Amino acid sequence: MTLEAIDPGRKQWTTLGPERAVGCVVFPAAEVVAPGVIRHEHGRKFPIGEPWGGRSARIETLHRLLTEAGFDAPIRDDIRDEIWLKLWGNLCSNPISALTHATVDVIASDPETRAICNAMMGEARAIGERLGLHLRVDAGRRIDGIAALGAHRMSMLQDLERARSMEIEPLVGVVQELGRLLDIPTPTIDVVLALIRQRARHA
Repeated sequence: MTLEAIDPGRKQWTTLGPERAVGCVVFPAAEVVAPGVIRHEHGRKFPIGEPWGGRSARIETLHRLLTEAGFDAPIRDDIRDEIWLKLWGNLCSNPISALTHATVDVIASDPETRAICNAMMGEARAIGERLGLHLRVDAGRRIDGIAALGAHRMSMLQDLERARSMEIEPLVGVVQELGRLLDIPTPTIDVVLALIRQRARHA
């Protein structure tokens, strides 16, 4: 099964093929300040893993190369859990940041936006559990981890400010799509997604 939100028309699946895929989660916070110019703000962790789990010669080679380059690249037995953990936080912090122009420390510390994050993450947790995914932290700790980034402007806000296309579907629409496929309601996600889509149309 492919998801339209992240692979419209199955183009990646057909052209690249799943056998060429290696999972990697990019945790560092950064900002594109100009074409080809990235300002690194925080972190150096890049967990990697085979889509089907386990270890392979190519994942061991990638681990060695990333480690030699100075990155923290642990091999995960189930990279899907790590991807879901990253998406779990981005699902709420990114669109809320673009809608409010607030940095993540403000979003995480304000009771009202924190409550929205908790609601969205609760809906996503139910989807993840149905899919057999495991989150190693609870929502409160994940939100606190986002807050630890400080006055960081999320990528959607950066894109909005620079009149670039925002990653709405891969970060938010995909969770709604999964919810509908699994018949799991996502009322808070639906509202935030409708708002950020409207914001993109009038950017």
